[in-house]
Amino acid sequence: MSAKVLDGKQIAKDYRQGLKDQVEELTSKGYTPKLSVILVGNDGASLSYVKSKKKAAEKIGITSEIVHLDEDTSEEEVLKELDRLNNDDSVSGILVQVPLPDQVSEQKVLESIDPAKDVDGFHPANIGKLYIDEQTFVPCTPLGVMELLNHADMDLEGKNAVVIGRSHIVGQPVSKLLLQKNATVTILHSRTKDMHAHLKDADVIVSAVGRPGLVTKDDVKEGAVVIDVGNTPDENGKLKGDVEYDEVKEVAGAITPVPGGVGPMTITMVLNNTLLAEKMRRGIE
Repeated sequence: MSAKVLDGKQIAKDYRQGLKDQVEELTSKGYTPKLSVILVGNDGASLSYVKSKKKAAEKIGITSEIVHLDEDTSEEEVLKELDRLNNDDSVSGILVQVPLPDQVSEQKVLESIDPAKDVDGFHPANIGKLYIDEQTFVPCTPLGVMELLNHADMDLEGKNAVVIGRSHIVGQPVSKLLLQKNATVTILHSRTKDMHAHLKDADVIVSAVGRPGLVTKDDVKEGAVVIDVGNTPDENGKLKGDVEYDEVKEVAGAITPVPGGVGPMTITMVLNNTLLAEKMRRGIE
């Protein structure tokens, strides 16, 4: 038995076509979504990532801009730029690329984004809405994970889902989304006892800790769906997931590769949330 490969590149491509159709319809009504990304400093990986977001946005008809600030920009100046974007009616969604330089508080910046333009879904107001099941912006990687699970041919209701990692970026929000699908959810973390026992009972495994080789064939029961959010560069710069892909795919029912699994879906959900932001502020269903 070999697992069904959940090809994030192809799934993202198909999803973006649907978004493009919606953007074209919205534009025909006189509304063009716009994504503004603030980048502070010259980190190569961050610059590459924001450029890929801009390219992906423009490919489906979303206007995009990169507000590139110097590495030594003060927190006050970053917040001033953010305030400008908050009050710019042409801007649908705002992202602040992290990490930020030491002199700029990431938490203070994220909390200063207008919740109605917070397409990353990290503002406390939006996190709160997620947890009381109100419509809001869902963090992009967890949302991408759920779309991949939609392609795994598994009804999540009543299934045992194990999430490895409890970060507010992936682990906790994806656990909430799985609960919304009526899965029985267990979160594993660095203090968990007998991680193997929990994993072996899982119908779904989502690993998001950044530890290559953490999940092996012996941890996975036959037919389980395995979503690998890990993307740790090795000494040659090649991305490695948390899951031993070559061996786990022989027992899993479905699995995501690294790279080419969750990554393309994260950017796709940035576009999804930007479109949603424009619709919500225009009162369009």
